[in-house]
Amino acid sequence: MKHLVLMRHAKSSLSDPSLEDMDRPLNERGRLAAPISGAWLAERALRPDHVFLSPARRCTETWARVARQFDDVPPPTVENRLYMADPATMLEVLHTAPDSATTVFMLGHQPGLASFLRRLADRSTPARCSRAFTKFPTGAVALVDFDDGPWSETTFASGRYHAFATPKELV
Repeated sequence: MKHLVLMRHAKSSLSDPSLEDMDRPLNERGRLAAPISGAWLAERALRPDHVFLSPARRCTETWARVARQFDDVPPPTVENRLYMADPATMLEVLHTAPDSATTVFMLGHQPGLASFLRRLADRSTPARCSRAFTKFPTGAVALVDFDDGPWSETTFASGRYHAFATPKELV
């Protein structure tokens, strides 16, 4: 079985209006929330074998805080196409994951993450998880499982979406 962890960056700062969107850092709430989500993933033994990140500073800072929750993680692949990506682009990026990777992390943005998750999920999505289709808060994490096989053959509606957590719920 293969696992995909979808995560939205933690809460970012809007305090400096001179910064480009791409350059916004995490705010205090985000700096505290990212390791909470990371710990939740580590408790579930979901150590990443491959990591895709949007190049936005808030994503790279979120990953740095999540990565500290694991003993050994691969260096992330910063993927420019993930910045404000649509579901089709996110699937193209996922198709490039190495087949040896059992667990792939993808950190990105809304509204793309919720749309991608909705399109990946098969009809077995638990009701408690479907809320992420409309609201995917900062720092939230969704878990989707797939049958073994090449990531390049992953299709929409082929994933078993089974868990969703927000930092607020985990505290």
